[in-house]
Amino acid sequence: MTNRLSIPIHSAGSLGDFLRRCRTRLDPASFGFSGRRRTPGLRREEVAQRANISPTWYTWLEQGRGGAPSPEVLERICSALMLTDPEREHLFMLGLGRPPEVRYRPVDGVNPRLQRLLDSLRFSPAIVKTATWEVVAWNRAAAVVLTDYGKLPPGQRNILRFLFCNPDVRAKQHDWDSVARFVVGAFRADVARAGLVSAVGELVEELCSVSPEFDALWRDNEVLTHAEADNVKRLHHPTLGLIALEQSAFSVDGRPDLHMIVYNPVDAGQAERIKALIEQS
Repeated sequence: MTNRLSIPIHSAGSLGDFLRRCRTRLDPASFGFSGRRRTPGLRREEVAQRANISPTWYTWLEQGRGGAPSPEVLERICSALMLTDPEREHLFMLGLGRPPEVRYRPVDGVNPRLQRLLDSLRFSPAIVKTATWEVVAWNRAAAVVLTDYGKLPPGQRNILRFLFCNPDVRAKQHDWDSVARFVVGAFRADVARAGLVSAVGELVEELCSVSPEFDALWRDNEVLTHAEADNVKRLHHPTLGLIALEQSAFSVDGRPDLHMIVYNPVDAGQAERIKALIEQS
């Protein structure tokens, strides 16, 4: 039995089915291919040509033959078929049973929708950071309670630089040693996942040269995740005194290399203190 596209029902949701659907939606003329066609989209051999793989091998992939493709082949097919990031992830899940490695893209800021979400958290400091721990967005509460990132040039908004090179930021931490250990371990995991180990070499060398503590932690090779962070962040604020904030981290939709971190006051009393400070500033 077949469906209305003449594709066997048992193949719906398969790698071959997904590849066929992606290539049939593409306009051959856009890629310089001509000639009369009985079906819409690119031919198999045209996709293979664009992906620089064997037409026979690509045909086997659509037919469910030939075994699992390599990540490199899937990446070339993604490019050949002009897949979006969600489609790329879906292709890897179908072909290899796992998502692809995070593809890092430089970030200057965030979209207006995400910034509005940050701004809606009026009395909860919130930031968005990259895989290299650069702060690229923040709300008013973060500027007042944590750091006024807007007063710093983009290249100086790195959380590790704050923690290891800024005495004021270090003095705010209730348990600097634990915070530093977590930040270095999580940073190591994030840059490795994003394929950026070599890209952060200059930053790592700089921090190792100016901070013996960072140098020692980096040499420990410990790897941590955001799930292993202390749930409560305690800060010695120059105006508020000792405050406690519940810490939660979230991946940004469609951007696994971005994380939003929200610091929520642990009780109504501390929320009121933060509110009063924000309204006065």
